[in-house]
Amino acid sequence: MTRVAAIDCGTNSIRLLVADLDPETGEITDLDRRMVINRLGQGVDRTGRLHPDALARTFAACREYAEVIAAHGVGPDRIRFVATSASRDAENSEEYAQGVHDVLGVRPEVVSGEEEAHLSFVGATKELTGGQFPAPYLVFDLGGGSTEFVLGTQDVQAARSVDIGCVRLTERHFGGAELPTPEQVDEARAHIRAELDKAEQAVPLTGAATLVGLAGTVTTVSAIAQDLPAYDSEAIHHSRISRERVAAIAAELLGATHAQRAAIPSMHPGRVDVIAAGALELLEIMERTGAAELVVSEHDILDGIAWSIAS
Repeated sequence: MTRVAAIDCGTNSIRLLVADLDPETGEITDLDRRMVINRLGQGVDRTGRLHPDALARTFAACREYAEVIAAHGVGPDRIRFVATSASRDAENSEEYAQGVHDVLGVRPEVVSGEEEAHLSFVGATKELTGGQFPAPYLVFDLGGGSTEFVLGTQDVQAARSVDIGCVRLTERHFGGAELPTPEQVDEARAHIRAELDKAEQAVPLTGAATLVGLAGTVTTVSAIAQDLPAYDSEAIHHSRISRERVAAIAAELLGATHAQRAAIPSMHPGRVDVIAAGALELLEIMERTGAAELVVSEHDILDGIAWSIAS
């Protein structure tokens, strides 16, 4: 068994996984898995810079994670910190990188969208075997600032990252409006469809046997679809959601006030203001792919990062 610490810092959240991995059997045993909503991408789409408050929230999460990593005895040579969309977009990324290094002893790796897609695919599909989830798989990671699409079976056949995500869509199209207008929703939908056109230039979006969705928007929609009294990872992992159910949830969220969304038992407070745009994107993806249902995975890029350390 190899003990590793994987950190995924995206646009909306920063997550940690400390796990023991067996490369021979493909078994992964979680020792600690946690998330902090740090909203690193706050305002990046508009200013091109990481906001000081966003950096402060991120460094605070890193200090928390450093304690957890030390408690499990993981050395710097078994830590990998992957930074995604917001870091690619920011002018002051060096300030961010140095701050992370000061706390954790490793620098963030600002990976390409294609590498991000590969890591997501490995994390999501390593345990999808047998007839229950037939290949090929079309995996998408719906993040805060970008969405990655990757098609494959055992190996990646095609991948593409595009600039749509729940935070980017909310900031660009919904602004501070509590209830987006029909015109704002139409603008967001047009943006999503244009980016899906770009994705489809590299990745066939129709014809996969199994559509697999990753990240917080997708898992939250699954929790809502199941009417869970609280967020339950075990119930969410490998759950299935029909396209009709996703359409109904997206309509409900787009027509709900902030207080109504916040009152949903399984809703993380950090997702309340961006979940409607995320659900809209999820629906557009399902409509474009033609998939009647979606398989939800709790294992994603974070697990892929962990496996990349072990290998």
